[in-house]
Amino acid sequence: GNMSSRKGLNGACSVHEYTGSFIGQSAHFKMTSVCGHVMTLDFIGKYNSWDKVDPAELFSKAPTEKKEANPKLTMVKFLQVEGRGCDCIVLWLDCDKEGENICFEVLDAVLPVMNKPRSTERTIYRAKFSSITDTDICNAMNHLGEPNRNEALSVDARQELDLRIGCAFTRFQTKYFQGKYGNLDSSLISFGPCQTPTLGFCVERHDKIQSFKPETYWVLQAKVNPEKESSLTLDWDRVRVFDREIAQMFLNITKMAKEAKVESVSKKEKVKQRPLALNTVEMLRVASAALGMGPQHAMQIAERLYTQGYISYPRTETTHYPENFDLKGCLRQQANNPYWAETVKALLSEGINRPRKGHDAGDHPPITPMRAGTEAELGGDGWRLYEYITRHFIATVSADCKYLQTTISFSIGPERFTCIGKVVTSPGFTEIMPWHSIPLEESLPHCEKGDLFPIGEIKLVEKQTSPPDYLTEAELITLMEKHGIGTDASIPVHINNICQRNYVTVESGRRLKPTNLGIVLVHGYYKIDAELVLPTIRSAVEKQLNLIALGKANYHQVLEHTLDIFKRKFHYFVDSIAGMDELMEVSFSPLAATGKPLSRCGKCHRFMKYIQAKPSRLHCSHCDDTYSLPQNGTIKLYKELRCPLDDFELVLWSSGSRGKSYPLCPYCYNHPPFRDMKKGMGCNECTHPTCQHSLSMLGIGQCVECENGVLVLDSTSGPKWKMACNKCNVIVHFFENAHKVRVSPETCDLCDAALVDVDFNKAKSPLPGDETQHSGCIFCDPVFQDLVELKHAAMRHPMHRGGQGKRQGRGRGKGRRPGGRLNPKKPKDKMAALAAYFV
Repeated sequence: GNMSSRKGLNGACSVHEYTGSFIGQSAHFKMTSVCGHVMTLDFIGKYNSWDKVDPAELFSKAPTEKKEANPKLTMVKFLQVEGRGCDCIVLWLDCDKEGENICFEVLDAVLPVMNKPRSTERTIYRAKFSSITDTDICNAMNHLGEPNRNEALSVDARQELDLRIGCAFTRFQTKYFQGKYGNLDSSLISFGPCQTPTLGFCVERHDKIQSFKPETYWVLQAKVNPEKESSLTLDWDRVRVFDREIAQMFLNITKMAKEAKVESVSKKEKVKQRPLALNTVEMLRVASAALGMGPQHAMQIAERLYTQGYISYPRTETTHYPENFDLKGCLRQQANNPYWAETVKALLSEGINRPRKGHDAGDHPPITPMRAGTEAELGGDGWRLYEYITRHFIATVSADCKYLQTTISFSIGPERFTCIGKVVTSPGFTEIMPWHSIPLEESLPHCEKGDLFPIGEIKLVEKQTSPPDYLTEAELITLMEKHGIGTDASIPVHINNICQRNYVTVESGRRLKPTNLGIVLVHGYYKIDAELVLPTIRSAVEKQLNLIALGKANYHQVLEHTLDIFKRKFHYFVDSIAGMDELMEVSFSPLAATGKPLSRCGKCHRFMKYIQAKPSRLHCSHCDDTYSLPQNGTIKLYKELRCPLDDFELVLWSSGSRGKSYPLCPYCYNHPPFRDMKKGMGCNECTHPTCQHSLSMLGIGQCVECENGVLVLDSTSGPKWKMACNKCNVIVHFFENAHKVRVSPETCDLCDAALVDVDFNKAKSPLPGDETQHSGCIFCDPVFQDLVELKHAAMRHPMHRGGQGKRQGRGRGKGRRPGGRLNPKKPKDKMAALAAYFV
């Protein structure tokens, strides 16, 4: 029917409106979406400060609150605007525990503004679906249920446990070790109840590799010549021996024989079973091992394929198709794809095979293709994952692979040898999954018991046992599933976290090699309290959380009991930290011995050392003080200039030649000198009234994009001059080849921005009439309009809305954004024109 669509007030979610029928009545529908979780759990106020709160308080004393997960999206306000005046709500969130949790986040936002129900009238409905197809959606709408409060509570419990336990351990060990060592190369020494056991598996394999001692063994290798031109290699039934003298004895005995005698010939038809239906863990394993995709990346692609309607819901533990699952309907969708059309048509005409009975976890059907797709539609990685999912599905309804195995047993003297050959009689599912096919082998000679073959060669081959290799992502996923670490949805997140934290590196073949930091942390946990890193305790917690979801355990009791256990462990960990520190001392250098001299300390006037490893910081070994710095950029000395407040030498932070840069005082950056300043502010946000580097002296005007930012002159940028917002990524390039650019104490009469004095090179002056000097407003002065170009350092913004109101003092406070044209070729409407200039 007729439908109208529009963007919601947050600019991110669309709203679709139409008239239809709902529970037998005519209704006006509004359909919209959210972007993941609406709310997130966090500590209140002061408990977010690492410096003011003892981490031990986070287990019980620190209150938590639900905050908007992404404040910029104003999701709560958006939902309330759209939900106001509605009679009923139908929740179509993902049908897993996280989806149930988001259901109640949406309800908390919209129920207060919806129309009040009459008496016992039902107003809340939950749609259960596993794919975005017409059939599944219509079926869900015809069988609406209710959201599951218990499943939502289990997610709340997991969130609170992970927040309290993770933050307490992370804050303590980060502050402790970063305060002592300078080359840890990780901005956060994090701990996570799931993340740490995940790392433990990787380090356990590393330890096995390191402690492995190779052993030498010997294998007797024999070749027989059934015909003149051919030879057959036989396998020794003893496989190998570890004693050289005994191996030599066997060689001497067999060398005495001239012929090999056939002792038996057996033929047996064998079957290689088709795969079980595909669940999330198996999909992630294959994506990593065969497609070279990390689990996090593979999950993101799978989610995109699901939202576009190409596959069913990608988070499932089930490997068994429901009895009413339309296998033939799914198969027909693939009948025209050139890669497997013949196989599919043959299955449809001959009849599909009943899939193997797998595990029914009671959540969602297995992952299956829901409509036909092409490489052009889906793109590289999207197509590769879709192709695998489709081939796997076709394989589950194909026949098993059948082959004939022939085993010939030989005797050479007293020793027995064997030769095995395989011949495929029916390829079955291996036609669609050729990587599972039986490898082609040399055909065995026709022979019978008692036949004799001349011996071509008998020799002793010396070999060595080899160590295991580092864990692959696929092997790690298997271990996590086996031990109950994480869920099908969170496993990729935990693996990604240990990579991001610099605890492991991903080597060729997607093998996970622990770093020094990862190894020392795990060994330290083992030394202090092995349960912090072993999978047992987290596995037990996951079982408790599942009981909450099933309504068999009390949310508050599970939370209280688990937090009490980890609180005790935390106190013991703090008391025993010296044990881990002993291991750290061996692998890492103390702060005083790390980094290179850069700028002088304002207290002792000695050089502080710049530590480049994450997190980059300055350390004064004489005062034993450490000063944090802005990250993800370069730091260098700023002209040996000093801060007028504390005498520390200023440093210059830069995000690169195309980005922005600003000076900062290391002491002020960590200890804000004025009430209106926060920790982590540079000179471009400092409100010192007379300092030549401060916002007061270099601020020009309100940022053209963000609400609170001010455009500040970058006095180091000449001759390619620019100013940059001190809050967001907006950069304005202007006055190239100017000798000097100064911010004037005068302000513009039209927009209150500070005027700018510019001195140009006489040979390259763009000013009219060979002038070299000009003073004016960069927003309003027509002489400057050709010389100003607005850019972003990293992001683009879809629109600009001009504000109203009078600017507060010299264009550097809050108030109206400066209007004006930045390009004379664009419209002359000052307040509207800026929208067109984002380059």
